[in-house]
Amino acid sequence: MTRIVEKVQGSAAERRLQQAHGTTERAQRFYDQQMLDHLNERMAAFVSRQEMMFVATSDAAGECDNTFRAGPAGFVHVLDATHLTWPEYRGNGVMASLGNITENGHVGLLFVDFVTDVIGLHVNGRATVLEDGPARAAFPDLPVDTVPGRRPERWVVVDVQEAYIHCAKHIPRMTKAPSKREWGTDDVRRKGGDFFGAAADAASRAASPVDAARPTLLRRWLRRMKPGHRIDAAAGTR
Repeated sequence: MTRIVEKVQGSAAERRLQQAHGTTERAQRFYDQQMLDHLNERMAAFVSRQEMMFVATSDAAGECDNTFRAGPAGFVHVLDATHLTWPEYRGNGVMASLGNITENGHVGLLFVDFVTDVIGLHVNGRATVLEDGPARAAFPDLPVDTVPGRRPERWVVVDVQEAYIHCAKHIPRMTKAPSKREWGTDDVRRKGGDFFGAAADAASRAASPVDAARPTLLRRWLRRMKPGHRIDAAAGTR
């Protein structure tokens, strides 16, 4: 006999805002019709075609980070309907995402196909970090990267809790252009150099901190805010 477990859909905060803004019924239709607690066959096939994704994490205190991951089609490997994994390579050494995961396993993944299907897929779940050796021992079918300069150091394994569509209406259609990728390079210029001028601005940042440069009115307004609270222009903070 199959046991059916009713899943609580959406967070308490989502539900409160839905009630406040009259969107409860519309949200419930989305939950019922589009949100799964696993990857169905179409979702798994979609993931296997993707060459990039966005990864959202936060640490134990809730400080957030969002990053980009890319690789050959299928670099995110679907293990089964409730688990997927991707390789982590040698990067800049900061390990912001992996550090967050070790404190707080909740992750939000977003796959967007800008070229063919022009659609997106959200996958939320709990993540674990495994070194390459133990990961391959646990999952012998993990692919071996054939791209020069790319060797996985570890893998992130996600236990899928939510999977749902990101609607197509605001996703731009793009065309792939040929480009040479410098996998594994330590050449600063080839990695983008100081494109945003952060290194060049280090001295001026030290001399004039960002907080001091903010307009006085804005600084006063920000001090009234509490993290996570909404601001109403007429009523102030609440």
